[in-house]
Amino acid sequence: MSNIESRVSELLSMKLDTLVFSMYEETLDENEKTRLDPLSIPQFTEDLLIPDVFDPVTEWKCGHATHSYAVDISEFKQQVLPTGMPQTPVYGYGGVVKDRETGECVYKRSSPGPTFEAVRGQTIQVQYINRLVRPHMLAVDPTLHWANPNNMPMEPPKPWPLFPPGFPKAQAPIPTVTHLHGGENPAIYDGHPDAWFTSGEERGSAFVTTKMIYENTQPPATLWYHDHAMGITRLNVVAGLAGFYLLRDPADPWDSPQAPFGSPLPHGKYEIPLVLQDRIFNTDGSVYYPQEGVAPSVHPYWVPGYIGDCLLVNGKVWPRLSVERKRYRFRLLNGSNERVYNLSFSTGMTFWAIGSDSGYLERPVELTSLLIAPGERYDLVVDFSFCQPGEQIFLRNDARAPYPAGDPVEEATTARVMRFDIGTEPCLTGPRFCLPSYLQQIPPLRQDSPARLIVLNAQEYGSTVLMMTLNGLPWMAPVTETPRVGSTEDWFIINLLGGAHPIHLHLVPFQIISRQAIDADAYQKKWQELNGTPPIMNAPLAVPFEPYLTGPPMPPAPQESAWKDTVLVNVNEVLHFRIRFAPQSVSPCAARPGVNLFPFNPSAAPGYVWHCHILDHEDNEMMRPLQILP
Repeated sequence: MSNIESRVSELLSMKLDTLVFSMYEETLDENEKTRLDPLSIPQFTEDLLIPDVFDPVTEWKCGHATHSYAVDISEFKQQVLPTGMPQTPVYGYGGVVKDRETGECVYKRSSPGPTFEAVRGQTIQVQYINRLVRPHMLAVDPTLHWANPNNMPMEPPKPWPLFPPGFPKAQAPIPTVTHLHGGENPAIYDGHPDAWFTSGEERGSAFVTTKMIYENTQPPATLWYHDHAMGITRLNVVAGLAGFYLLRDPADPWDSPQAPFGSPLPHGKYEIPLVLQDRIFNTDGSVYYPQEGVAPSVHPYWVPGYIGDCLLVNGKVWPRLSVERKRYRFRLLNGSNERVYNLSFSTGMTFWAIGSDSGYLERPVELTSLLIAPGERYDLVVDFSFCQPGEQIFLRNDARAPYPAGDPVEEATTARVMRFDIGTEPCLTGPRFCLPSYLQQIPPLRQDSPARLIVLNAQEYGSTVLMMTLNGLPWMAPVTETPRVGSTEDWFIINLLGGAHPIHLHLVPFQIISRQAIDADAYQKKWQELNGTPPIMNAPLAVPFEPYLTGPPMPPAPQESAWKDTVLVNVNEVLHFRIRFAPQSVSPCAARPGVNLFPFNPSAAPGYVWHCHILDHEDNEMMRPLQILP
């Protein structure tokens, strides 16, 4: 038996009572739970937690090393609220990590999960083990198109039960499948939403394996992993199933102490991943999630968005971080279900963006604020050497929620993200830190295939939203996005909805070309005139948008000007981006339609997906197949 097989066997043989609570904890009845007032939560009393790093088993075959991991998914309690307040039941990822204090290899689990530290060109294998044996802690809505491991009817007989207990055959077993967000991987290892599996023998229609193989051939970047099971992603992620995946390159001139052009980027203890999330809590410490739908006669539990009244960083509510008077590198991720953040420091100090979703920018961008939508990542450098000894600096947020026209932030709660406590040690001597003026070349792409026109819309009953859609089509409609491998397409996405939507593509990053204002009401009227409401189930008729434009094309913000895999489409806007269905690292001259430059077959089943990264929208039809043709 190999080392990794032994590690998996150990995890599988652990007694269930060491991994989960009793099925019937003696706690408050669910119906009697009351919401926790966020003003009653002490702020900035807890130190920021930095996720542990998974420790791999290294196996050698034919002179080639493979790093293997056994990662389980389980339910446990974690101190999310400050010490002295109740612990919070969460779902999290666990495995063998290297303890930060002792250096010993121990089993740990957490939410967010431990971080993968991957190396470009170094294959890793991750064996995921679903150990969720209790009914789901949140209300599973079986009227959505979802994983449905018990094959219950999509429209169960009425009267529908309140949650709790909800529908017993929907609440258990719990399906999971992990997606490496931003990863350039074969479809069977992508975390397709129908590739889910449970702790038992139930499997989704696209299931192939519980072992994911990541070749890590793409450029270095801040990636992340999270659950992606069909129709239940929003619940599994808000319950805690997410974590960082940092991909490094030994040849990276900046991510190394041997950087050739002056000081390298901060590393070691000065490089910190930060995942921003928001939650609502009950007084017993559990996570509150709406359990009565906006259209309860159609969807008993589904709501079109989840906005928390408490902000978390790395799984702690309103933490603090003690920093030295030096520069730091923060790998920033918006892991919220819906909330968009507009971040700034309370002192107005500047900081630099050096990378976005899929790697470095071409040049550092100096900023005083940063807008970041769900699923987006930014690589930031902050220089605290200018700060006063003992100073306290707050990371603030002023984005309305839902963005951009929702409720304003509350000054005492959602306007505050975390606090930085500046050390009293002397500042670094010698010359001031200077960022390189150039990081990498971003090759411009050239369109060589027909463009695609996509409309973000919704199906409503009166003023009630029933589902969110892409081009008016549900998930099960015939596939309409079928690019040829090697081709470069222009996509025009028109937002006709009242809120901004982050759009994410699996497998391939893209480059933003422009944003342009449009008369959404007039365009939508014409679109519905041609396509109906709801539209027919085949490909909708495209309506030229040019006659409805109300402003000139605007270039992307400087921090958006590199490769991205997630982008925020603003209200009343046409977003134009360019996608090349080839590896990110290949020369633009090498890619052409019909030529596969991936080290695998991207047209193989089950294919990929693209979707809105507001998870409540993704779970209710705002996701479509992406089938790459050979």
